[in-house]
Amino acid sequence: MTRDDDAQDRDVHLEIDYALVGEIAAGSAEALGRLYDRHAAKVNGLARRVLRRAEDAEEVVQDVFAQVWRDASRYERDRASVAGWLVMLARTRAIDRLRAIKARPDQGRPGESSASLSTMAVDSTQEQISISNEDAELVKHALGELPANQRSLIDLAYFEGLSHSEIAGRTNVPLGTVKTRIRMAMETLRGVLSS
Repeated sequence: MTRDDDAQDRDVHLEIDYALVGEIAAGSAEALGRLYDRHAAKVNGLARRVLRRAEDAEEVVQDVFAQVWRDASRYERDRASVAGWLVMLARTRAIDRLRAIKARPDQGRPGESSASLSTMAVDSTQEQISISNEDAELVKHALGELPANQRSLIDLAYFEGLSHSEIAGRTNVPLGTVKTRIRMAMETLRGVLSS
């Protein structure tokens, strides 16, 4: 497959997703089911990497698609692809759930310790993103373009769910520098991914 074929294939997939979200906004439960079939595994994979437990990840998947059902009419195509929107929703939900788990250590779970929650290993970039094979390769390449000091902050912010203040504390980098590096990294990623 050539680069042009890959681009055409990606465009077709994007248009299918956009059409499905439009149908969902109009009240089509069938379209929601089709969107679920297309993206649930990706959403689950991301949630599973953040949360480490299948049960928690499955709840995140359900929460994400329930939110899609409620908010499909508010989806803005020019802000993110549908896959990107779903990944953002999944990441947010998974991090919220992880923080709730950390806030209630007295309600421990079998096979988990608070230490295992706080020392989440960073997997390979391609596995972390989990949008699609093609998109994962693009993101992997884009992350590889970042300087190491920016890439490490992106890992902490987006894959471990740390706030800017928490990152500053963990890395001993001033808060303003953390914010600037993350902003610069995101601008670089947007540029690389949009080209």
